[in-house]
Formats: sequence, C-alpha cells, structure tokens
Amino acid sequence: MSLPRYPKYKDSGVEWLGEVPAHWSVRALKHVVSTPITDGPHETPDFPDEGVPFASAESVSSGRLDFAKVRGFISPTDHERFSQKYKPRRNDIFMVKSGATTGVTAIVDTDIDFNIWSPLAAIRCNDETCPRFVLNYLRSRSFLDAVTLGWNFGTQQNIGMGVIENLYLAVPPLAEQEAIAAFLGQETGKIDALVEEQRRLIELLKEKRQAVISHAVTKGLNPSVPMKDSGADWLGPVPEHWRVERAGHLFVERDERSEDGDEEMLTVSHLTGVTPRSEKTVNMFEAETNEGYKKVAQGDLVINTLWAWMGAMGVSSNNGIVSPAYHVYSPRPSIQSDYINNLVRIPNFAREASRWSKGVWSSRLRLYPQEMFQILFPVPPAEEQLQISKRILGYELKADRLIRESERAIDLLQERRTALISAAVTGKIDVRGLAAEDAA
Repeated sequence: MSLPRYPKYKDSGVEWLGEVPAHWSVRALKHVVSTPITDGPHETPDFPDEGVPFASAESVSSGRLDFAKVRGFISPTDHERFSQKYKPRRNDIFMVKSGATTGVTAIVDTDIDFNIWSPLAAIRCNDETCPRFVLNYLRSRSFLDAVTLGWNFGTQQNIGMGVIENLYLAVPPLAEQEAIAAFLGQETGKIDALVEEQRRLIELLKEKRQAVISHAVTKGLNPSVPMKDSGADWLGPVPEHWRVERAGHLFVERDERSEDGDEEMLTVSHLTGVTPRSEKTVNMFEAETNEGYKKVAQGDLVINTLWAWMGAMGVSSNNGIVSPAYHVYSPRPSIQSDYINNLVRIPNFAREASRWSKGVWSSRLRLYPQEMFQILFPVPPAEEQLQISKRILGYELKADRLIRESERAIDLLQERRTALISAAVTGKIDVRGLAAEDAA
C-alpha cells in the first residue's frame, strides 16, 4: 500500500529525526508530560504471597503490561508509601530504563491498583498530548535509536532519567495525534493478528512433530500391526514383534577419563539440539582435582545426572568430553543411536527418567546408572529402527522448513509493523485521511 506524504516539511533540528511536517512542533519529552517523569522505589520490598501487584521490567512487552509476569506482590502499607512518590493510573506509559530490555515501553490500560519498581520510568502525558500517539512514538525506530545512543553501561545497559526526559518527539496537533493513533491501532491490530496466526501455526507444527516422533518410537510405523502390553506404563502397548528390555541389557556405562582435556567440551544443549553448537572449540579440564572430564564417542547416550528429569539427555553426534556431572552410556549392537536419540527426547521418557531419579524435590533429583539401567526400553528389529529413524528425519526436515517459513513471515510482519509506526509518528507518511476512512 502506497501512502501519501505531507505537502510541506521542515528540518526538525534533531539529527536522528530529520524532516517533519511543517506544522508539527518538536519538543523534549519533559515538555509533553503533566508531571515530571519519575520511577518506582529504589529499595527491595518484602514480597508476601498476596497483596498489591508489583511490576518491573519483565512485565513490559509489546506495548502492554503483562500482569502474569509481575515481580510479586507488596503489602498495602508499602503500596501506600510508594504511591506518595508515584501511583500508576490508566494511560500512563512505562519505559524500561535498565537491563536487557532497556527502551521497551507499555501503556497502562487498567484501573486496578498496582505499583512499579525502579527499573521503570513513568511518563504521564499532559492534556495536549495523546498517550497512544506518544506510546507509538516511543516504539518507533528513530526514537529507539536515540535511546540506544543515550545508553550507559555498567554491569548492564541503562538510560538515565535526565536522558529520557530530554529525548525529542515530533508533535502534531492533538486531533492529528489521535487520528494517527487510531490508524496505527487499526493497522497494527491486523498485523498482530497475522503474527499470532503464524505463532499458532508454529506451535501446532511443534506439537505435531512431537506426536509423530512419540508415536513412531513407541508404536512403530504400521498402524495395523498386532500390539502387546509392554509392561511399562510410560510405553503402553507396543508392536507384538518388538522386544522390551531393561537399559542394563542395552547399554554399557562409559567412564573413560580425558588425560589432558584437549577434546571439545560438549554440553547438554549440544546433545539435545536445544541450542546450536558453538563454532569455536571449548576446552575444559579439572587439572587441580585430577578429575578428568569423561570421554564421549559419536553415538553415545549422554545424560545430565541432575537434569535428566527435564529431558537433559541425548546422543552425541561427535567425539568430545563432558563434565563429570554427566553419565555416558555406549549402546550395544541391538539398539541404534539414531533410534535412541529420538526415544529419549520424548516427554514420556523424561517423565520415566524422573520416576527413577533419586531426590526429595525436582531441583535435587538425580538419575544414577543403577536406576537408569532399570528403565524399560522398546527394541524394534534393527531394520525397523532404521526405518523409524529415516521417517522421523524426513518429517523433521519438513516441519523445520515450515517453521522457518513461519518465523520468516513473523519477522517480515514485525518489520512492516515497526516501519509503519515509525513513518506515521514522524510524519513521513500522511495517514489523516486513512484514519478518517477507518473511523467511518
């Protein structure tokens, strides 16, 4: 969609802002607020189990406050005390001023009582300024670039209150601000709906992929094959011609120690595919304690003893070493590494690993070899294991391609959203007529 420009422009006098429509003004943020920009308390309150919601940086995302992610609750007494400095109200705007999300903003769209912590700067617009126009302006590419230029770096990135209040805005007349805000509300709403559709599609693809893998490794590929009781609750019925054996008959514990630690260091993220492997080699070795890291061969099953209940396990695709906190198991010839890798990464297996783990709480559960060797594994014939692994690989490649396409579509939509907001709030496009058409 090609959008018109304003008939006449002028130099804004701000390098990063460039030209603005001739009838717009350019003002510092401190000149469009009704009260001085402030922040939450610079102290850590007590957090009771219930009380007044207490929001911080993690609650601010996508232009709105997420009360499911509040830091905790504060007492009514603390809320009353903190409110003497600042008490949130509808249409206030919050900007994160420290941490990884510095510059992210949200608007208050509720009348419930809550309070905020010091990482949030509170901006309350005056009567000549439309809060949702200002919110969109603060989310524009130009303004975010200006925020980045104003960052300070200590232990983390942050932007000072004095910097925030002196950042510039391009300000049209109030009626025009409201028209721009209305137009952006309509258009970004459409874009957000398309983004949400793509996200739902990604989740469905991931769920379908998991279901396909789980079914293939526990039920096989032939839906008409006779079934039998596996004897294991986590497996349920399995094909009648499959064997079911304890892990102790299928694996041998490998406890070969590295002599010098020169091998590539592997982590659970490498082994499970949760994160890509680093391109650089990471070497680690406990020379002082003489506890060499454990050697891993390609095809070995590696289990993080402490996090097995979360599914922290997988088959290594290359040689390397792992921390002594892992256990390494070499498969016997009767069971193939690719089949194992798919089997141990399904949720039911993680739950079975949790059942055999020792400890009082989940954070202390550990799966030791003597318990791991008691777990029952399905063992299809060798040729069928190969067929199952090939079928899963083909489906994963297809699903991954579709997921990447959806992720790319989301990126393009979000780029379009950001560009549209930036162009509208800085006057690079004239949406007044379009806003009127939408309203009609």
